[in-house]
Amino acid sequence: MPSQAALALVSDAPAASLEAEAPIVVLKFGSSILRSPADAPAVASAVYAHVRAGRRVVAVVSAFGGQTDRLLADARGLGLAHENELLPGYVALGEEKAAALVAIACDRIGLDAAALSVRELGVVAEGPAEHARPSALRGEALRAALDRHQAVIVPGFGAVRPDGRLALLGRGGSDLTAVFLAAELGLNKVRLVKDVDGLYDHDPKAPGAPAQRYRRIDWEGARRLGGQLVQRDAIDLGQDRAVEIEVAALDRADGTVIGARSAPPGPAPAQAPIRVAVAGCGVVGGGAISRLLDDPRFEVIGVLVRDPNKARDVDCPADLFVSDPAALLARAPDVVLEALSDGAAGHALIRAALQAGCDVASANKQAVAADPAGLLALAEQQGRRLFWSASVGGGSPMIETVRAARAAGPIAAFEAVLNGTCNFMLERLGQGAAFDEALADARAAGFAEEDPSSDLEGHDSAAKVRLLAFEAFGRAPEKVSKAVLSPSTPVGPHVRQIGACRAEGETLSAAVALDPDCAEPLFRALKGERNALRVVGADGRVWSCRGRGAGRWATTESLLADLADIARARHGE
Repeated sequence: MPSQAALALVSDAPAASLEAEAPIVVLKFGSSILRSPADAPAVASAVYAHVRAGRRVVAVVSAFGGQTDRLLADARGLGLAHENELLPGYVALGEEKAAALVAIACDRIGLDAAALSVRELGVVAEGPAEHARPSALRGEALRAALDRHQAVIVPGFGAVRPDGRLALLGRGGSDLTAVFLAAELGLNKVRLVKDVDGLYDHDPKAPGAPAQRYRRIDWEGARRLGGQLVQRDAIDLGQDRAVEIEVAALDRADGTVIGARSAPPGPAPAQAPIRVAVAGCGVVGGGAISRLLDDPRFEVIGVLVRDPNKARDVDCPADLFVSDPAALLARAPDVVLEALSDGAAGHALIRAALQAGCDVASANKQAVAADPAGLLALAEQQGRRLFWSASVGGGSPMIETVRAARAAGPIAAFEAVLNGTCNFMLERLGQGAAFDEALADARAAGFAEEDPSSDLEGHDSAAKVRLLAFEAFGRAPEKVSKAVLSPSTPVGPHVRQIGACRAEGETLSAAVALDPDCAEPLFRALKGERNALRVVGADGRVWSCRGRGAGRWATTESLLADLADIARARHGE
């Protein structure tokens, strides 16, 4: 039975989640970013960065590179006239395909995302079939999706005509879609993600004097210099509706803001690749390596493993592998990503890396939960950064949610489904599977380790409770009671393993318990390996988040998001 002292989180104030009140951002990703389906994970990462910062995202996407031209060629190969009324319905399929695939990429990393079609999005446009202008938004489906999901992926370029047929918004029309949606949602800014980091006074690739980048440029200047980088119709609409347009590269904080005023251009800061060492090449470490090896923003300079000669499922150059932590740090990384399976070894490596002047991001909850205050103190002493979001909740931004709640005022308590392996197994057991069968399925899905005792005996969730408590209350509980999931555990359709902690004066009461009939809707609705968190403020306000809590890609995404935060901070130094 659950520990009522730990799990009784009832407040006198209404327990309405603040998730639906999260601010909305509109991002646009063009075909220079979505060159092919292989680029969908990078867009999902950019969306995830905003979600974990507490925002809801509308992501407008173009078709994959070259797809629009291929679709136009298909239609015109049949002899269709340039302004054929049926052509837009076929061409708009390119953007709808990209939106659906980006939503799938978001789901893979644990984001709760939805994709809408052109008709569902409801942008109404009038004018020529291939160069219409948006005039209204039938936004019921979009607003409903924003109420239910963390991210909504929508197609740009296409719109619905008043007669029900589809229209196109002209070349570069996804820019116009994004600006129009931002205006209709009451926003004063939209972000266009391009393959360049802003507008320059002349082509940066042209010979001669180095190009100067604008930090801010007015509407007329953008029309003059934007060329094909930003659609002119989008600039006109931004000016008409007072929506500033940010032009920036993928995962870059700085860029060019197009708006009512200008600032003189200046040199864009050069950014050398960040040298990254990865400790561990298992589920999470291997996932990080596979992403980083193809990312020009980073240079993988070493990978720590027990046996450098072991065959692995990641195509990593053999000369990167080392078996000695000292040899890894001797390669002088800027950042160490720690994803070891051993808590003590991970803790020692984190300390050594900080002392060597490295920033660190860890996915090892046992390593950081042992002494989070001591590790943070060492990082501060060394002038380095230590991140551990990936150690709790997989792709669910639990650390960030607790920090947001604490920033708003004192926290009374939190409760969470914290272990994806247990939640996956409990669902299978509730469906009638035998214990060994459910465990085998969890292993096959990549959730359970060969030795699952840390998950089943509650040690994994207890370490996460300690970390969340440290974030919530500034200290960890002295003891976390634990319940064991075993073949003799009574199961039903709504059993959940709940980790919780509440403040009782100066005392913290914490437990990891099996709730035999979980009544909390947030937890009861979780399927498979998904995790969720509910934080109750002392004033009764409630914060919540959810996402995939186990698996390679969800946890990898959280680790890489920490790396991206470190990279932005380093480039700002």
